Amino acid sequence: MVYVKAFRGLRPKKEYAEKVASPPYDVLNSQEARIMAKGNPYSFLHVNKPEIDLNPNIDIYDIQVYKKGAENLNKLIEEGILFQDERPKFYIYRQKMGEHIQTGLVASASLDEYEQNLIKKHELTRPEKEDDRVNHINYLNAQVGPVFLTYKSKKEIDILIEKITQNNPTYDFVSPDNVRHTFWIVDDENSQQEIIDCFHALEYLYVADGHHRSAAALRVRDLRRTNNPNHNGTEEYNYFLTVIFPHNQMQILDYNRIVRDLNNLNKFEYLEKIADKFEVSKDDPTNPYKPTQRNDFGMFLDGEWYKLTARIDSFDMTDPVKRLDVSILHENLLTPILGIGDPRKDKRIDFVGGIRGLKELENRVNSKEWKVAFALYPTSIDELMAIADAGKTMPPKSTWFEPKLRSGLIVHLFD
Repeated sequence: MVYVKAFRGLRPKKEYAEKVASPPYDVLNSQEARIMAKGNPYSFLHVNKPEIDLNPNIDIYDIQVYKKGAENLNKLIEEGILFQDERPKFYIYRQKMGEHIQTGLVASASLDEYEQNLIKKHELTRPEKEDDRVNHINYLNAQVGPVFLTYKSKKEIDILIEKITQNNPTYDFVSPDNVRHTFWIVDDENSQQEIIDCFHALEYLYVADGHHRSAAALRVRDLRRTNNPNHNGTEEYNYFLTVIFPHNQMQILDYNRIVRDLNNLNKFEYLEKIADKFEVSKDDPTNPYKPTQRNDFGMFLDGEWYKLTARIDSFDMTDPVKRLDVSILHENLLTPILGIGDPRKDKRIDFVGGIRGLKELENRVNSKEWKVAFALYPTSIDELMAIADAGKTMPPKSTWFEPKLRSGLIVHLFD
């Protein structure tokens, strides 16, 4: 059984919503964020990536960065750009990207249930990124980036959400990336109770995207519980900001890899080695190869595209983790041939979200900073939930969800 809680959201006045809403903190680097926020003092990037308002040479994990984020958030509140709802509410957030539509519930979720694994995880976290979010939450005294949750869809919830969205939305705009964002307020007590009851019937929720944010929220709760002699479990720090979507509305794109070198192999030695576990073909080397099914991979090397197909005896089809394409590539090529260790820490590998397209892989390799790129077939939401249900973890950077949740439309304050 799952508990979702209404909360007093901090959000922009209607006329500022489009200017405030920004991409999440982890899909842009600092330079990209500076360019995007230039000329827009209301952009939530000033809160989510506050280093853009400091000297470019400053370490993004420096305490000054978090202090600046708190300063910028307070400024938006003091100037009346953001305001807090007087009573606890739920919110509905719909995104339309091309033909794809997803509609989710904005709620605070229980960190007790997260700790008890009623909210299931499927990825490990990187310590420095988790520390970053802990500091960000603590200094801002708020959770400003929602965690993307999913659940096995239920008809009763679909009907309820559809009924609520027949009302006029509070926000409705198209962001620069051509995604439409529509936002409703749920302040009717009967509707709120219906939401609570419907979600209470669910057995589990699943973290789709936001493992660092949710893990950091738990650590902040533990810190504050320890330091609060009057802790009673009802404090806002016992909950975390989420947007919860049904699994059949999830859209996962490919999450691709680039590697800096061939691990002291020349091109011909490398191609010979990978042929042991992959069938290697090169039909049209100038045409980017985007995999159309599992176990197929595109590879860009020395200005040419190759198609790699994993040999059927090269992986364990019975293991839900080992049969993932990201696992097959890692276990059969990246580690044994290219010498990549822990992908969460190894600086010789990087990851490129599928939203950037295969041209980005070509550009990165052609820059000579990277040697080889791999295009993967997307992991499915069913694979994700099966792994979470089995109590296993996926390799890092296995999923890239689109569209991304816009930051700044709703904030969960602790006070």
